[in-house]
Amino acid sequence: MSRLRRENSRQSVITVELIQFIIQYRAKELLEKRKRRLADEDDELSEVQPDAVPPEVREWLASTFTRQSATTRRRTDEKPKFRTVAHAIRAGIFVDRIYRSVSRTALMQFPPEVVQILKNLDDWSFDVFALAEAAGGQPIKYLSYDLLNRYGIIHKFKIAPATLELFLNRVEEGYCRYRNPYHNNIHAADVTQTTHYVLCQTGLMNWLTDLEIFATLLAALIHDFEHTGTTNNFHVMSGSEKALLYNDRAVLENHHVSAAFRLLKEDDCNILVNLSREEFREFRTLIIDMVLATDMSFHFQQLKNMRNLLTLNEASVDKSKAMALVLHCCDISHPAKRWNLHHRWTMLLFEEFFRQGDLERELGLPFSPMCDRNNILFPESQIGFIDFIVEPSLSVMSDMLEYVLTPLAPMCKTSNASIDAGDAPVDGAAASTRQKADGECSTSAAAQPDDGTAKPSGAKPTPKFSIRKPWLACLNENKKIWKEQSLKVYQAEDYIGAEFSDKDTLLYKDSHVANKTLVSLTARSKI
Repeated sequence: MSRLRRENSRQSVITVELIQFIIQYRAKELLEKRKRRLADEDDELSEVQPDAVPPEVREWLASTFTRQSATTRRRTDEKPKFRTVAHAIRAGIFVDRIYRSVSRTALMQFPPEVVQILKNLDDWSFDVFALAEAAGGQPIKYLSYDLLNRYGIIHKFKIAPATLELFLNRVEEGYCRYRNPYHNNIHAADVTQTTHYVLCQTGLMNWLTDLEIFATLLAALIHDFEHTGTTNNFHVMSGSEKALLYNDRAVLENHHVSAAFRLLKEDDCNILVNLSREEFREFRTLIIDMVLATDMSFHFQQLKNMRNLLTLNEASVDKSKAMALVLHCCDISHPAKRWNLHHRWTMLLFEEFFRQGDLERELGLPFSPMCDRNNILFPESQIGFIDFIVEPSLSVMSDMLEYVLTPLAPMCKTSNASIDAGDAPVDGAAASTRQKADGECSTSAAAQPDDGTAKPSGAKPTPKFSIRKPWLACLNENKKIWKEQSLKVYQAEDYIGAEFSDKDTLLYKDSHVANKTLVSLTARSKI
């Protein structure tokens, strides 16, 4: 029995012919010997689906059943036949039960604290910091594994659990290489979770194929892989090796994709091994397009292109561009989360900026914007970031989602969206996620256009489809708090200016991004 258990844990490739032989042999054995009966098999008979046995069973059956049948091995030309349809179905139930039992034991084990936190994975303001603490500093490992399992990606693309776990561990290590305060594994997990929210809670998953969902989640996961904690501008100005390699164009984004696919080429980390050649090419193209679009230098052009497209009478939205916009918005979404999360992310981001400023000072380079520790004012910078970057981005993304999902509105009933509904924000925790019976998110083939574009459903007018926007309340609340803090800064400035007018200099500069951003403030007046 112990030997059988050891064999159960092994994975190998098995042919279709051998699977058929095993099922047929088991059916005849049940018929002739009647030594075993499956518990409650009659009750489950009506629930059996034609494709009840997932493809992964091939990796397990070889090491489980071949030894069991070795004692009564028959010649290759002797093929047992099913005597009735019922016996064939019973054999299918048997194999399916064994597969499900082994699948449960093969999945990665989750600490109880992590399981509890992941129950809130559908929340817009999911606390990824709490997850990182509960996961022992490995939020990517547990969050990504759980999401890929929920969406059925592990099953659909035949990903070996051990290979996936090793790949996620290596990704986690890559994010931690430079010990960045902001661009680290926690940020990657946060963006991945936010991407999941958009996919599942708006109903976007209904518009995408399984491969496109897989690509979107993986792009979110690796979008900042091996980030150096410095900006593209720093790499260009300092003439780094990466800038030379990528010719000063989207230096970091090119590296993120390249390094991730180099990792995927390693045999023990290749979770894409079972993709066909055509699937791999499509998958890789989608990943490249999405990650390169996270380069902020493309921000305004990206929004302009999507806005112009949506104004057309019969617009066709390219899926790749739509997914790229979603990832870009998720990447800059922390100002649209709850204040405690947003404020923490802001402090971490500025600490990373300041470290770059310290390097620039050492190298004799001019300070990059917001990288000088002695010349920064947090409230105005964040108010400007929200008003001119984050809020317009989320607005365009919302318009795009409502446009492409309107023809699919009936399929989005259980998502956090509605027909002719208002935009009153609600938290994702109160929304139900459309799931299959085994708890995995699923997509509908009927909702996946073959041409990769979204088109109006015809001349007949369709009801207005509206997604819920929990980020609106968060944006307004966060701006209110930053403005209150800004007022305190101005009041402190007035006091210091009156008391030390002969000793200290206060210099302000009008800015398009923020009103009267503080450029220089003496040490005694720093907040």
